[in-house]
Amino acid sequence: MSFWEYVGNRRAQLLLDTYQHASAVFQCMVLATVLGVLIGVLTYRSEWAGNLAITVTATILTVPSLAMIGLLIPLTGLGVAPTVTALVLYGLLPIVRNAIVGLRGVDPDLVDAAKGLGMSRLARLIRVELPLAWPPILTGIRVSTQMLMGIAAIAAYASGPGLGNEIFRGVASLGSANAENKVLAGTLGIVLLALIFDAVYVLIGRLTISRGIRA
Repeated sequence: MSFWEYVGNRRAQLLLDTYQHASAVFQCMVLATVLGVLIGVLTYRSEWAGNLAITVTATILTVPSLAMIGLLIPLTGLGVAPTVTALVLYGLLPIVRNAIVGLRGVDPDLVDAAKGLGMSRLARLIRVELPLAWPPILTGIRVSTQMLMGIAAIAAYASGPGLGNEIFRGVASLGSANAENKVLAGTLGIVLLALIFDAVYVLIGRLTISRGIRA
């Protein structure tokens, strides 16, 4: 059976796996973005706190993904829980680091001007600092998403959702008729999703970042 014949015969299952993969990555990125930006906001004013946040999240990223999921299974069981936990933890570093760098890079004169206009600290953060720090934060989100696309495939080890199941089935049946087709279908699906997500981020950047900041 050729690759395209295999895809045609397995179209419904491949579409379901693709949807689950995209949904898992998207939802985990939302959680990672909220947590990462919050950590950045809480730590960027302090040199040691910011460095500690970056070091801790960088340390998490050094743990092999298969080992991370294996360690989480006794705590969370199989399925969605270890997948979400692992992906959110792995997605933190680029967002935390870029949030801290972006917030620290805001021109102090602009912050002082906002303070002179009577803005509270929270108002300055929301209306001045975060919008100016948004370009590096968005870059961190893009990097995290690309990483999680590949890492999410490992979640199949813990019965997680997504295209990793197709890849694992192919690896487990190497030598059989459609083993290579399964691996190729799962891999190409992940690559295609990564390209689509990145294109969406480019569009978001064009819509949310002013030309002056982009320049």
